[in-house]
This record gives sequence, C-alpha cells and structure tokens, in this order.
Amino acid sequence: MFVTDIRKDFYDVVVNQRVALLVSPDIDALCACKVLQALFHCDHVQYTLIPVTGWQDLGTVFMEHKDQYQYFVLINCGANVDLLETLQPEEDSVFFICDTHRPVDVVNVYNDTQIKLLIKQDDDLGVPPYDDIFRDDEEDEDGDGDDSGNESEGSAEPSGKRRRYDEGALERRIERQRARREWEARRREILFDYEQYEFHGTSAALLMFELAWVMSKDTKDMLWWTIIGLTDQWVHDKIPHMKYVTDIATLQRHVSRHNHRNEDEENSLSIDCMRISFEYDLRLVLYQHWSLYESICNSCYTSCNLKLWSMNGQKKLQELLADMGLPLKQVRQKFHSMDMTIKENLREVIEESATKFGMKDIRVQTFGVHFGFKNRFLASDVVHAAAALLENVEKDETAADNFIKALDCLSRSNMERLHLGIDLAKKKLKAIQQTVASCICTNLILSQGPFLYCHLMEGTPDVKLFSKPLALTLLCKYLLKAFICSTRNKRCKILPLIMASPLDVEKSTLMVLGIPPESDTSDKKNFFGRAFEKAAESTSSRTVHDHFDTSIIELKMEDRGKFLDALITLLS
Repeated sequence: MFVTDIRKDFYDVVVNQRVALLVSPDIDALCACKVLQALFHCDHVQYTLIPVTGWQDLGTVFMEHKDQYQYFVLINCGANVDLLETLQPEEDSVFFICDTHRPVDVVNVYNDTQIKLLIKQDDDLGVPPYDDIFRDDEEDEDGDGDDSGNESEGSAEPSGKRRRYDEGALERRIERQRARREWEARRREILFDYEQYEFHGTSAALLMFELAWVMSKDTKDMLWWTIIGLTDQWVHDKIPHMKYVTDIATLQRHVSRHNHRNEDEENSLSIDCMRISFEYDLRLVLYQHWSLYESICNSCYTSCNLKLWSMNGQKKLQELLADMGLPLKQVRQKFHSMDMTIKENLREVIEESATKFGMKDIRVQTFGVHFGFKNRFLASDVVHAAAALLENVEKDETAADNFIKALDCLSRSNMERLHLGIDLAKKKLKAIQQTVASCICTNLILSQGPFLYCHLMEGTPDVKLFSKPLALTLLCKYLLKAFICSTRNKRCKILPLIMASPLDVEKSTLMVLGIPPESDTSDKKNFFGRAFEKAAESTSSRTVHDHFDTSIIELKMEDRGKFLDALITLLS
C-alpha cells in the first residue's frame, strides 16, 4: 500500500526499532541512504546498512537477516516485483520500499499489511483499479458446488422437472465461466498495458529529504545529497527533461531557504563552511577539474554535435576554439591554472560561440557547492566521481567495498576520496569517448530491423569497464546519440539500441542492455524489459534477470543468435 503520511506511517514506526537498510548500487540510492542515515543518527535509531547488487543478492541478504529484524527499508529496489512472492517472508516482516522503478507491482500496491510504499503519488503511476485485476471467486465456487450437488441428490424428483432444473444450472455455470474468461482476458490486457514499459519516478533522495524537512531536521548536507540524487537521474538519463526542471525548482526553493537561514555563516566564510548555489552551467563534463580541451572532447553533448570522431569534427573543434578567442595554451592546461581574466567570463564566451556552431542547449540548470575557500564542485562532478568509485574495476575489490567508498565520497570530510573518484571518472569518460569513436568509425552498429544492435568484442580496450551497468548505460546512451548525428538514414534515427558487452569470459556470458529511441524526448519509457523476458522464454535462452532495472540482463554467449532472432520477430 502507498504510505500517505511518511512521518507517521514510516519514521515514527521505525524510530524505536532495529532496522535493516537494503540499498541498491546507484547514486540516487546512495544519496537517499545518506539522508536517512543522518536522520537515524539524530534519533539514535539502530540500523544495519547492507548493499544489495540484484534480486539474488536481495534474497540471500533477507534469508540471513530475517530472524534479527522485523523492519526492512529498501532503497531503489523491491517495488517492481511481487516482493512477498520473491522473498517468502514470515507474516510479521514489514517492508518499507522507497524505489524509483516503475511500474510498481500491483500486488505490492494492494497489500495493506506487509508492504509500505514510500512513493510519490503525483508521479504518473496509472495503477489499475483493484476490481479490474483481483476478484473474489468464493461465490463462483459455492454456486458451482450447489449445481453439481443437485444432480446426484435429486433422484427422487420427476425426471422431466430435474432435467429442466439441470439445464438451468448448466446454463448459469456456462454463463459464469464465459464471464470469467472474458474478465481474465480483460485483466491480461490491463496488466500488459500497465507493465509494458519500464521508467523512473521521483528521486528517492528527494523523498527522504522531504521527510527530513517535514520533521524540521533537514540540513545543508542533506540538501546537497538530494541535489546529487536528482542530478544522477539527469546524468544517467532516467527522467524526462521536464521532470528534471520541475524537481530542480523544488530544490531551488529549499536552497534559498537554507541560504537565507545561514547568511551570518556565509558572511564569515569560515574555513569549513558550505555554500550551495543554483546555477546555469555548461554541459561540459568535469571541466573545472580537467582542462577545457579534454572536457569538450569527452562530453557527450559537444562530441556528438561536433562529430569529434571524424577529421571534419576535429577541424570544427579548432574553429570553435578560434571563435572563442582562447589561446590553445590556456585551453589545454588545468582549469584552475587558467588566467583569472579568461575564467571570469568564460561561460558567456563558450555559450556565444557554441550557439554559432548549433549547440543552443550548452547551458543546463544545476547546482554548485563551495566547501570552504578552495573546493568547488558541480552536482554532476560528484555523480560522475561516485559512479566511478561504485563501479571501479582497477582493483579487485568486492562490490561492498566499492559501495562504501562511493558512499564515503559524498561526505565533505572526505575530499581526498572525492578527488580520487574524479580521476577515475576522467579515465572512464575517455574510455567511453574512444569506444564510441571506434564503434562509429568501424560501423559496429547494425540495423536489425526493429532495433539497432552493437556488440563489443572481447579484447576491445577498456571492455572490462563496460561489464558494469552504469558505465554500459552511459556508453549506450552516448553511442546512440553519436550514431544519430553521424547517420543519414532517417529510419535508423528513430530506432532503439541494444548493446552487448562481455561479462564473464570463463562462463562465456554477456551483459545485454536495451535503451529506448533517442527521439522519445517526452518520456524515458523502456519496453526492453518485457521483450527480453519473452524472447528468453520463447527460445529457452539461458538468461539471468538479476538487475533491478529489467532492461539489463545476462545472457549465455552461445544463445545470442536465437535470442536476437526472437527479439526481431517479437518487435517487428
């Protein structure tokens, strides 16, 4: 069931209990977790934090902890499957689910006892009414029972009368069965329409921040984490642009409130103070921690618009830099070493030149933060850094270790870790840029009819990076945009993209990800989750559907051919 009063029905319930906090591996979930942890510390709530990587992991963790805990809080996991069916808990276990995955499973919506959904009702949920998908069949059973009983007992009746009675009962039963079949067909149709597309709702961090705000316990740190959570949804392209702008406006009001409250602190600008500001900044990734040149080359927006993988694109880049009137020496050195005179009106200069080169949307609404005098970050900088730490493949560390490091980099006391994350993010962004360039130049993207398909081969540079969902998602989105910019085929411009990348060489498995067409700017609804399930089912392909995002699956290499053929048939 949906929780209407998050304070009374959630926080006041768990505040005196021991709680298991199960968090999925994405940046919005990490941020929501930070906000909730801060609240728990305020009120001395006892909790255990456990990262969960997928459904299998969630099941294992639940089995291990179900005897110690009655209350489980799930962040960004658990809403889009029938959770009680999946976990088979005891009757006294209670699950509070704060999850952005849509659609929410209908059984979770209509379970009033064990499932409590901490989900914004004003999201476009479209849950079907109870009577359309559940029916009470007891009367049917009783009716049938009466009819069949009469046939054996009533032998003393005159046979003509009995036959008429039987015919009437038979007709009623046939009528009931027909009505039931019709109802079931209609139910299947309603559920298919409801469950067909996967998409994302309001940021989990934003929901947790609103709880803190209702309780008058919100702090600037919590607000900054919430901004990072929302920015994660924008960076990884999970929500439509209008939804992002609307939620930004909500947070802008909170920023004004906090800045107004802390004016005295700002005037003193103490060494450890924190200042959040709303900004129109550039869509240039990590540019304040890189050189301007590197940032332009490795940002999806500028790279695709200029087609930097081609000779022509490189020429255009030189023209753009010349138009800005910036000396190459300045552009190629670290941003913080650039001349102050150049930095002062850099944004305006870049924006003016970019517009001439057809990049009208180079500005984006976002937030920045100052920690003391020295450290300045944009929200997207932190998203990229945390994602790079979360999916770090350089050291053989466990997913749980990486999770803790990513969580740590969000605290302002851990600047060192954040800077390490930024360095890793630069490597990752360069790898994505090079992979996109090589896929475009070697025509690796093939049209399969209803979709585009790209397969990264074992041995591709940095291929290990793309065995992780966030990195593969960024690569996939970037590649589709680049392909659209470089192809002349109009039909191909409106197709979705499926990407396969080697996952485990020894087990010969692939990670397969599907994303919706780029032309769908109005929503981010993804139909590949259901399509993957059906294709795997009809061909008995060996797949593992373990990710909380249903559009990411694991597939046996040998089954790739028949799986793709089934998808083509299904989507044609």
